[in-house]
Amino acid sequence: MQIERHPVIILVRPQMGENIGAAARAMLNFGLTEMRLVEPRDGWPNPKAVAMASGAAGQVLDQAKVYPTLAEAMEGIDYAYATTARGRELSKPVYTPATAMEKVRGHAGRSAIIFGPERAGLENEDIARANAIVTVPVNPDFPSLNLAQAVLLIGYEYGRDTLPPEPAPHARHSESHDVANRVEIERLGDRYDEALGETGFFFPEEKAASMRMNMRNMWSRLSLTRGDVKILHGVLRQLTRR
Repeated sequence: MQIERHPVIILVRPQMGENIGAAARAMLNFGLTEMRLVEPRDGWPNPKAVAMASGAAGQVLDQAKVYPTLAEAMEGIDYAYATTARGRELSKPVYTPATAMEKVRGHAGRSAIIFGPERAGLENEDIARANAIVTVPVNPDFPSLNLAQAVLLIGYEYGRDTLPPEPAPHARHSESHDVANRVEIERLGDRYDEALGETGFFFPEEKAASMRMNMRNMWSRLSLTRGDVKILHGVLRQLTRR
């Protein structure tokens, strides 16, 4: 029987402890308990977050993990959604919260929902690491949402369907057919980034950062198996042999 795994909530560079605590309360309202924090501005643990979280402190904040980068915070994640009203210049699927959470409920692997800092939201470098974008259809003249409000919307859409998804048939297959996780894809991207940099691919220099981000965005869009990742490592190894 397929075990339903709730999505991970990742808060990138959150600024106020009160907002982290309020987000934890919103999560627990709908049974979400795994929070990951990337570079919280005021450090961690944060007493203001605990005070705001109230009863959610023990079940969410006490187990929250802190990471130095978003890439590391996505360890074990198979599919990630970036919540943003921007990022349309990046070629990614764009979903409403309802559609995205329907996909999360039907996904057998680990999913993550990524939220940006309160002031400006996620940067394109953050969005490039996600597989898809979630945008809330709000008033275009006032699209701003509080961090906890955004988490609450996602939690509601995830929890509104109380029935478990239909179990998918589980066929035996080799490890090479398993979906590659985020860490494996990140390492593959790092190797290609390094090798391409050594060959002078990222030229001219003023365009190098944009080219690297577009390459990272491409890796995150690919649905790679572990077998695919091994083949691509082998291809690079052969091409860089002297």
